[in-house]
Amino acid sequence: MLSNHFDGEVIFANSTQALAELLAADVAGWLQGGIKERGSATLVVSGGSTPAPFFNALSLYEIQWSEVTVTLADERWVPADDNLSNEKLVKETLLVNAASSAQFLSMYNGAKTPEEGWQRCDDSLRSLPNPYDVVVLGMGGDGHTASLFPDTEGLTEASILGADKLCWPMHPSHISEARMTLTLAALLDCRQLVLHITGEDKRKVFQRAAEGENLPIASVIEAAKSRLQLYWAA
Repeated sequence: MLSNHFDGEVIFANSTQALAELLAADVAGWLQGGIKERGSATLVVSGGSTPAPFFNALSLYEIQWSEVTVTLADERWVPADDNLSNEKLVKETLLVNAASSAQFLSMYNGAKTPEEGWQRCDDSLRSLPNPYDVVVLGMGGDGHTASLFPDTEGLTEASILGADKLCWPMHPSHISEARMTLTLAALLDCRQLVLHITGEDKRKVFQRAAEGENLPIASVIEAAKSRLQLYWAA
């Protein structure tokens, strides 16, 4: 059971594959709707192991992908051909099949550190129309989303809702790779906001956050209110 403190829509499936297909169908519809209304659409996605089946399913939809720009909610500060790169994951699992004609906007720009590359990354993100059409977030077992990690230097700056910064460098202490993340304000600046999680353990983390535990995903839940849609498979 999910917490009654969360008043957004919950979409549930009995398997991760079924959930991936449900989410892909909805995202394809939202993107096509954006193209029909505005001539183009922007999709923000997350990395990790959870979204790969969703990416594969979405890549098969015959929508006007040439009018879609895909970017990331966060990125490890590594080259795009590194196996840890979210960009590499997206290019290999989403920007294939029918989706191969979509545009991709990279967060990593070759600077030595995310601090050195921050301004260029922020400027690049400003080339995208806003609000974004769809933002699909994931969540870790520690309650982080994008690269908004608990108890991490930069979290306060990245979580200021009134800030005009679109991205911010992050250095999680327990992870070797530095990160660049979209700020909380940028993540919320969208027409459709989705949290995609699987497994009972993550459901429990989500419930704790919905009930007020001080976790980064709780900031999304609180700020988004009923706009956040939860896609969950047991």
